Amino acid sequence: MNDVSWGALALSLSVVGGIYTWWALRHRGVVAAVRGAGLTLLPIAAWLTGLLEVAGKIGDALSHWLATLVFNPATWLGMIIGFVAIVLIGGANAIARRGKPDKSDKSDKADKADKPQKTQGSSAPKAVRATKSPDPLIDDEMAEIQAILKKRGIS
Repeated sequence: MNDVSWGALALSLSVVGGIYTWWALRHRGVVAAVRGAGLTLLPIAAWLTGLLEVAGKIGDALSHWLATLVFNPATWLGMIIGFVAIVLIGGANAIARRGKPDKSDKSDKADKADKPQKTQGSSAPKAVRATKSPDPLIDDEMAEIQAILKKRGIS
């Protein structure tokens, strides 16, 4: 397409936008009309800056790629290989998440085990020390309920 064709396309798009702007003014109000006027000017601005031709080339390249995607077996083979690659990467990540820890994790744990760690109970005063419950899954209220049931011989 030459420059005159792009200009005609920009002008026809602007005319359609102008018709919408007039309709929006009559039916939707001033705000919609002003928005429509802004949209009406965009094709002319795109033509004058050369972006209309760039958008045309992008659309042409995209339609060519889609046509080769549908009708070219080599493209389908590439898509299948890409899908297999994504599945392999995702599978490896899933295995790594729930699998055995790496050797680097073992060395980190060994370093931590060699260093003496301060426990909270030894450095904290008596009033702040946490008491150990016999079962960490049972809270205080459940322990009371179980004690009452045991007392009545219902447990």
